[in-house]
Amino acid sequence: MTTSARLLIVGPQGSGKGTQGVRVAEALNIPVVSTGDIFRANIKAGTELGQQVTAILEAGDLVPDELTSEIVRDRLSQEDAADGFLLDGYPRNTTQVAHLDAFLAESDAALAAVILLDVPREESLTRLRLRAVEQGRSDDTDEAIAHRLDIYEHETAPIISVYEQRGIVDRIDGVGSLDEITARISAALSARGIGQLV
Repeated sequence: MTTSARLLIVGPQGSGKGTQGVRVAEALNIPVVSTGDIFRANIKAGTELGQQVTAILEAGDLVPDELTSEIVRDRLSQEDAADGFLLDGYPRNTTQVAHLDAFLAESDAALAAVILLDVPREESLTRLRLRAVEQGRSDDTDEAIAHRLDIYEHETAPIISVYEQRGIVDRIDGVGSLDEITARISAALSARGIGQLV
């Protein structure tokens, strides 16, 4: 019996979690649920949610936990997420962990594994500087990158400790080729009885 693939992928900016998340989701035939993608799609489509999020972001604020959780809850209720999903960018703090727990508990479910891509801060900085040059991203200044990494370390550490207490965190060495990292994730998930990626 294969364990339901209800997964969360976390890692600092520049850890490659977006790329690895897509690989994992495709291999397991589950959707990637990225709050950033959902927000951007709604903003682009000019939906009521998109207008709400735009107003919040333009005021320089973060999208409130309740609104973010409501959006994720709605997405996870869709049919394609019934047998599993890969969360990227949510939960971002312990309040959102509680929201997710409550939602999953309604269907007697829980996260099966948390994939933590471990990448040294210097490596993240190097990758993000490279990305800034390659993609011409003016928002990727050294100062902005360092600030985002600080926020990640500050906000994500408490979430990791919550999930570590539950014994579901798989720390994956995030340095190496894409295939090497995917193979490490595959081995960790297989050990939990969650499919084969490669």
